[in-house]
Amino acid sequence: MSVVRNVLGENLRPCSMDPLTGFHRDGYCNCGPEDPGQHLVCVEVNAEFLAFSQSRGNDLSTPYPQFGFPGLKPGDKWCLCLLRWIEAYKAGKAPPVDLASTHERVLERVSLEILQAHALEPVEG
Repeated sequence: MSVVRNVLGENLRPCSMDPLTGFHRDGYCNCGPEDPGQHLVCVEVNAEFLAFSQSRGNDLSTPYPQFGFPGLKPGDKWCLCLLRWIEAYKAGKAPPVDLASTHERVLERVSLEILQAHALEPVEG
């Protein structure tokens, strides 16, 4: 089995266990071909992003227990769809990114510099 890496080239770290996130609900922003949404970006949601997402028809605040979705509140970390993050970024509403928990495949669509500018924690160096 191959090692899964984050955007920093390190081993991918868990994003959130509470609420339990990830396409496979294992806490990791990792997926395969069965996930067309590519839930690869670990973010910390805020009120501005949640309102933006809802305005785009993706209500992330309302719980949907039948789908194992608890509903998110500001401060929760979550594996977000790559294209949703890009959409929010272009609109100036991108939530902060946890680089250590964001899958390296994100770099195919978003530069490391952009991710670092939106990092949850300041990038050292």
